[in-house]
Parts: sequence; structure tokens; C-alpha cells
Amino acid sequence: MPRATVARISTEALRHNYRKAVAMAGGARAMAVIKADGYGHGIQTVARALREDASKFAVACIEEALAIRGAGVTAPVVLLQGPHSPEDVATSADQDFELVIHSEHQLRWLEESVRVPALWIKVNTGMNRLGFAPADIAGVMELLGNAELASRVTGFVTHFACADDANSDNTARQTACFLDAVDPWPDLSRSLGNSAAHFLEGQPLFDWTRPGIMLYGGSPMIGQLGPELGLQPVMTLEAELTSVRTLKPGESVGYGASWTATGETPMGIVAVGYGDGYPRHAGTDTPAWVNGRRIRLIGRVSMDMLAVDLTEAPDAKPGDKVELWGRNVSVDEVAQHAGTIGYELLTGVTVRVPRVHE
Repeated sequence: MPRATVARISTEALRHNYRKAVAMAGGARAMAVIKADGYGHGIQTVARALREDASKFAVACIEEALAIRGAGVTAPVVLLQGPHSPEDVATSADQDFELVIHSEHQLRWLEESVRVPALWIKVNTGMNRLGFAPADIAGVMELLGNAELASRVTGFVTHFACADDANSDNTARQTACFLDAVDPWPDLSRSLGNSAAHFLEGQPLFDWTRPGIMLYGGSPMIGQLGPELGLQPVMTLEAELTSVRTLKPGESVGYGASWTATGETPMGIVAVGYGDGYPRHAGTDTPAWVNGRRIRLIGRVSMDMLAVDLTEAPDAKPGDKVELWGRNVSVDEVAQHAGTIGYELLTGVTVRVPRVHE
């Protein structure tokens, strides 16, 4: 019989969050970002769940786009990293994938291709990862025009570096830089807004937004949890208590004896650990939930198990289900205790944890 450690996926919560993104986007449309295996939720499940709502999806690479087609979903898919080889251009033309073009070598592949799919041109407005410099956009468009590819250009895209910080003026600077760079082509679409941009008061969102983490209930904003933003958690990571005992004063638990009981402490062992994707650095005082009560972790997280203090849930017993994150404990809160972000926790749940779709 398998362990009771599972990740429960609520497709209704997913749809709620997507619809919230659409409502917050105002006049813009929202392409659902479902890269990284749907942020750990299962890319095919996510694509099927949103197929009636989302008119366009976005992923990082062609393998992810093909997985969407494998799910029977036919909506256009934007490849945010564009083609990784000349073959990707032809495949994209066949499959109705749209390519984000950000580099000169990708432009050469387009010139050499018999058929070219819809294109987006990426403008580097300060993130400094991918994209053409604003001063180079005119040259890029001229090259595409000379290669008779201009008709395939759908629009322009950029990515914000600091939209998660409502106090930063960097997003406004990037927006102004972008608008100046693309001003000569007012009829082409513009896509700037990531999840965080939906929550920035007064931030223009133009034609297409790209909600990602907010679809899964995680917060894109510094200092705020997903539920505080009106988002519903899509994944509930759940495991069971496998052992319950009482620690005596002076007894420690786990590797390194990093936590020691100062008084009699009811303790439970939960069948989940960093081998399942639960963060090793989430230590003592990280919250969990059992039998309607909030409890806390104690000691270090092991590969296959962790310890919890059951003082607040004295009736808990082996077999009881423990929520590590989900409806009662935000994944963002766990991430804060682990010194990371909810994105990493959701995408890091390993394959040995079954996804149960509800």
C-alpha cells in the first residue's frame, strides 16, 4: 500500500485564480503561464482545466508546448524562450506555437526557415537576461521586413524585474523604456504584465498579461500571502502522522539535535521530507495543520520525514492527515520560514508524490 503523502490539486481553485487574473487585467487578455509542469501541478491537468477559459497559454520551451498538445488542447501556445534550434521553428509553425524572439541567432534561423509561426519580439528593458536592446528594435524590425517576415510579428514583450515590490519605481521605468522602444508600431500587441503587475495600482497592462504564480494561489508580492490577495491555493501537500510519542525534558529530535524539549512535549513524525520536495531549511516553528489545529515543526527536516510539536493538537494520532501547505497553511508562509519563495516549493514537489486531482 503506498504512503498517504499526496499533493491534492484543486482545478476549481485554479479556474478561480485565472478568472481573477482576467478580471484584474481590465481590457487586456491573459495568457495562462503553465511552464515548469504547470508550476508543479501537472501541465496537462492545468491545460485541460483552463481550456475553456484561457485563449492562449505560455511555456518556457517546446517540450512543454508539445505536452499541451498531448493533452488535446489546441489553443495557441507562446514559447517564452523562443526556439532553441532551427527545428523548433518548423515545429512551431506546424503546431500553432508562437515564438518570442530575443537573439540574433534566432533571427538567422527565421531567415533560413521555409515556414515561420507567429512571432513576439522581446525588448530588454532592464531585466538583462534575454531580449534586444531598445535601440536595436528598429533594426530588428527592418531585418524582419527585409526577410518578408514582418507580417508574422504579433507584438512585443518584456519582463519586469521588481514588480513584486510595490514600493519600487523600477517597473515604471521599464514600462516607459518599453513604450518608447515600440512606439513606431502602435498596431502590434504589447505584453508586459506578469502576475505581480496585476496588483500594482495604476500599472498599465496593455494587450496581454502573463499570469503565472497567481494562477496557483501563490503570492507574487513581497510581504503578502496568496489568500490576502484573494487567491485560492491550488495545491495541498498532505502526509500522515506515522508515529506519536512524548519527549521528556532534555530530549532532542532529528539530525544535529538542533531542537531540545524544555518540558514534556507530545511529538509526531510526519511521512514527508526533502526527498518529496518539502524544503530542508524549513526548521523549527514552520507551521503545519492537523485536526483543525495549527502546529509547528521542530528540529531538522529529514529526507523522508519531519517532526512536529503536537502541543496544540494533543489528540492527534498515527494515521491523521497533516497539511504541510494548502488551504490552512499558505505555501508562501512555509517559503518564508525556509528562506525561499512559493514558486520554488510548488515546482519542487518531486515525482514520488502523487498528484491527486479534485
